[in-house]
Amino acid sequence: MLRVFYGLPVGSLMAMMQSLIELGWLIPIYGFLGVILALPWSMGLVQRTGPRPAVYINMFMTALAFAHGTCIFMGIWNVGSVELHFPWLQVADLSLSFDLDLSVLNLGAMELSTGLALLAQIYGLGYMEKDWALARFFSLLGFFEGAVNGVLLSGSFFLAYFLLEMLTLSTYLIVGFWYAQPLVVKAARDAFLTKRVGDILLLMAVLGLASWAGDLHYNELYEWVKVADLTPLAATLLGLALIAGPTGKCAQFPLHLWLDEAMEGPSPASILRNSVVVTCGAYVLIKLQPIVILSPVALTALIVIGTTTAIGASLVAIAQVDLKRALSYSTSAYIGLVFIAVGAEWPGVAIGLLFTHAVAKALLFMSTGAIINNTSCQNITELGGVWSRMPATTIAFVVGSAGMVGVLPLGGFWALQLGVDFLRREHPVLAAVFLLVNALTVFNLVRIFRLVFLGDITPKTRRSPSVNWLMGTPMIGLSIFIILLPLALMRMSLLPPLQYWHPLVFGSLIVSGLMGLALGCTVQLSRSLARSTQLPMRLMQDLLANDFYTEQLYRVTVVFLVSQFSRVVSWFDRYVVDGAVNLVGMVSLMSGEGLKYSISGQSQGYIFTIVLGVSLLGLLMTWAMW
Repeated sequence: MLRVFYGLPVGSLMAMMQSLIELGWLIPIYGFLGVILALPWSMGLVQRTGPRPAVYINMFMTALAFAHGTCIFMGIWNVGSVELHFPWLQVADLSLSFDLDLSVLNLGAMELSTGLALLAQIYGLGYMEKDWALARFFSLLGFFEGAVNGVLLSGSFFLAYFLLEMLTLSTYLIVGFWYAQPLVVKAARDAFLTKRVGDILLLMAVLGLASWAGDLHYNELYEWVKVADLTPLAATLLGLALIAGPTGKCAQFPLHLWLDEAMEGPSPASILRNSVVVTCGAYVLIKLQPIVILSPVALTALIVIGTTTAIGASLVAIAQVDLKRALSYSTSAYIGLVFIAVGAEWPGVAIGLLFTHAVAKALLFMSTGAIINNTSCQNITELGGVWSRMPATTIAFVVGSAGMVGVLPLGGFWALQLGVDFLRREHPVLAAVFLLVNALTVFNLVRIFRLVFLGDITPKTRRSPSVNWLMGTPMIGLSIFIILLPLALMRMSLLPPLQYWHPLVFGSLIVSGLMGLALGCTVQLSRSLARSTQLPMRLMQDLLANDFYTEQLYRVTVVFLVSQFSRVVSWFDRYVVDGAVNLVGMVSLMSGEGLKYSISGQSQGYIFTIVLGVSLLGLLMTWAMW
């Protein structure tokens, strides 16, 4: 008898699932297809219908990608990963192909990014419903989504690098969306050029691996690592080049300034930039970790970069008065913890931090975007009393903050405790970094909450109504997801069993959070931004508010050296290269002018000159050969 499952024969259901898996290559294509279909509206060719059709097309494609990914995720849950191989170029020993690895982990990351992208699009429709370029904005989001999904599902380093370049381009276009504003143009340019530094170094790693390993598929690279015979110098250069790309994508020191400037873009784009973009870059680093371990120097560099960024960005965040910038620096800090986990060879900790941080930070930026949309202000010293005007936004901010830091029993607590538990044995200093970052992040979030949501109502917040339903629905849905996330982790057996709960780890994490909470509640906050009269405190305020003067340091070092080198090259090109060319031209001109007076009109004289010249040339060649 034929078995039936939900009204369908089991055989038909399995055949349908197999077809969906074989069509898994469509998941990254959906985003690009939405961009193509929305071109008539985004380019202004169709105006009578308004921009809404382009919005609905891109949202539908995002939902389709999410549904397709969900079906494949359920289909391979107990089966294993499926690889899709599409040959592209075969020349001599060079073989390039587009490969997708449909594993549970890759699909889980893709589902997270696509789900957040869909919520951000719904949110963005309510946030930017009156923007004249709404169709172009949603087309850029579709382009961004296709690149991210391709990177997360890629089965080869070549495809991942190709799509990372597209991700860099999409970041430039989205950050520079309001291109009529000078600050936006500068932010987009700086974001693009900063990422290009890491991408160029990553390209060197791609070429090196193609030469040494002969293959750029991740699985083949993992096998090559077992028998790789590289010199220490080559392994070090390869490892440093591999981590350079994710360092730029994840806004880690010293390539971290772009994320702060990118907050000039629209808030819906900031949601994805602080949750999905950095997650995508860090996920590539996790995939490359089995190759990076060839170089202990590269692993040490990861820990140094992560520690410097985690502590430094957490300190800088507490001195920011811009609402979005105060949260963007905490993004760099948490991804710094991911770098530490990868450098310490604990990729499971890194993945847990990535997922919990992405969801919580998306909700935080949704709540702050709602405030900015209603008040047209993002200076926290000019805000106050928002909780009485926007209660749903206040709840969303509180839930997002609790989900990101070590608040038991939400997801952020389990991710942080896993890191502290694993690192305390071999790297107790790094475990202390996790606790310090947790305390500083709690302090920063409490500081923002006191200044923005509590206190007296200010002129900026006096007439701030609750958000519309398009913005409120994603916030409520994401808040419920964060609250229920521990239950989902428990059902999937991703939480540690009770016998593995270490009281010291739990206690230290809770104490660090309480210390940040106590400090945030008791420290005196000033809305007038008055600088301290004490010189040490004033210097510390200026140091943190200006990001340790990193931009000024770049200006007197890297920028100065590049500028001087450009002047030397310009002088050499003008006076040496062009001078040599002009000298040849002048000699030719003067020679021609001189020879014109030797024209006699007698052919025998011309023939004699030709014979004499050929004879001399022959003598010279004979002498040279002799």
